[in-house]
Amino acid sequence: MRVVAALGGNALSPAGGTGSVEEMREALASTGKALAALVASGVSLVLTHGNGPQVGRILLQQELASAAVPPMPMDVCGAESQGQLGYLIAQSLDNALRALKVDARVLCLVTQVVVNGRDPAFRRPSKPVGPGYDRPTAQRIAHESGHVFAIQPGGSWRRVVASPLPVRFVEDAPLRALVDAGHVVVAAGGGGVPVVEYRGRLRGVEAVIDKDRTAALLAQAVGADRLLILTEVSKVQVGFGTPEARALDELTVSEARRLLAAGEFPSGSMGPKVEACADFAESGGTAVIAALSDAAAAARGEAGTAVVAG
Repeated sequence: MRVVAALGGNALSPAGGTGSVEEMREALASTGKALAALVASGVSLVLTHGNGPQVGRILLQQELASAAVPPMPMDVCGAESQGQLGYLIAQSLDNALRALKVDARVLCLVTQVVVNGRDPAFRRPSKPVGPGYDRPTAQRIAHESGHVFAIQPGGSWRRVVASPLPVRFVEDAPLRALVDAGHVVVAAGGGGVPVVEYRGRLRGVEAVIDKDRTAALLAQAVGADRLLILTEVSKVQVGFGTPEARALDELTVSEARRLLAAGEFPSGSMGPKVEACADFAESGGTAVIAALSDAAAAARGEAGTAVVAG
């Protein structure tokens, strides 16, 4: 079985932590053990992951050092976080596999993802990135940099960028070759580095691609049998946060789309995950939203919420 697993933030660093490398290594040690059990069972594994907090810290570091060091654009920051997290994930999982005496090795592939330069998302930047500021500070930074800021539910102002849909992977062929050769590959972290193609040339753009959408495309690209969206919750719930909350064992694509249209799954939390799973299930695979600790059971169809054709 070939599985693409998308790691949520809880797999990379503890909630409420400082974001230090020590905290990330500690969180990833547990993550590595859970994923190594999958590989040891004979699963061909491809990993992807989020990068929101890590990119946020990179942007904050740039802001604090902007007088001395030229800031980098979002695509470069995304590539930086891919390398940073890919290295830590690969090392942690490699150590866990060696402890189990599994021969597979883990590789990190910094991945470019082509987006459509005419995607409507570029006209309506909505994805918050970086730290929150008060209004005067946000206005000053916007004036100096040209960045767009928007007020957030908590009252702070954050930079917002476009979140276009992923179209294809620049490194599609080598990615597939690495996976077919038996390696565990960490790819397209943070949704991948967003690039547009014009007259045969690639150029990075100021955007962030949703990592769950990219995970669904990645699963199709490598011919995965199953897509795992690994997060903090064990199952998807309808009526979340209410006395009528109910966990779901299974969702058909038509049910998932109906509930999404009804606003059951918010765009800021479960919505993109359910959308990504519906996209993959519609292409013929099975997708599962599950807790990281249940990864092996979810791959066997024994845990989480499965999204299936229908």
